[in-house]
Amino acid sequence: MDETPFLLVERDGPVVVATLNRPETRNAISETAHSEEIAAFCAEVTRDPGVRAVVLTGAGKAFCAGGNVKHMADKTGMFGGSPFSIRNQYRTGIQLIPAALYELEVPVIAAVNGPAIGAGLDLACMTDIRIASDNAVFAESFVKLGIVPGDGGAWLLPRVIGMARASLMTLTGDTIDAAKALEYGLVSEVVAPDQLLPRALEIAQSIAANPGHATRMAKRLLREGQDMKLGPLLELSAAYQALAHHTHDHHEAVSAFLEKRKPELKGE
Repeated sequence: MDETPFLLVERDGPVVVATLNRPETRNAISETAHSEEIAAFCAEVTRDPGVRAVVLTGAGKAFCAGGNVKHMADKTGMFGGSPFSIRNQYRTGIQLIPAALYELEVPVIAAVNGPAIGAGLDLACMTDIRIASDNAVFAESFVKLGIVPGDGGAWLLPRVIGMARASLMTLTGDTIDAAKALEYGLVSEVVAPDQLLPRALEIAQSIAANPGHATRMAKRLLREGQDMKLGPLLELSAAYQALAHHTHDHHEAVSAFLEKRKPELKGE
């Protein structure tokens, strides 16, 4: 097993850049250790109130190629053993990622630098904002290999691009380019490759300029609002708002606004 961390983490103040770091396999995710590393990263970010935005990208030419097809052919790793064993390996392996990343309250921007295929596309859908290089491609390609989305893609993708387009992508397994992804609303922007990370960091810094408690709770409201009725969401919004009104950073932000200056945030 490669001793190099699967997730390369770099921090600049309140912004963290996390890079999938297996370019030789196009950042494929087939080992439980990879999923555990991402889940542990999410837990660490959650515990640190000083982190206000995360950028997720891939090393090399790909964002993430999904599962390792060679491992599927060899029936090794998460693809080996009895049906019960494979089921359990999915539940305790790659499914750790949506449970951790999708539920992470810190805003996450995916900088999709190349192919996002299968579980790689689903990984991008777990983030809040997606921007793509103009050479990125996307595919919900599981059926091409005679399998189904095993990491939550059937729940994630329709919420991003709608059921009709999600059905088209899932049932054909066909690849779309960055321009089509923009048309679908899968990504917010398409930029030149050399502008991808700078643009992602620009968005991250814009988010990080706001009080972290506010962006974390606002993200949670957006997530919960996808499944809650309006009444319960209004109740949750009121509770969160009451918490926000009693923070130092809220009072500082209001004072800074009235005094026409930049706020000095303390994360309190």
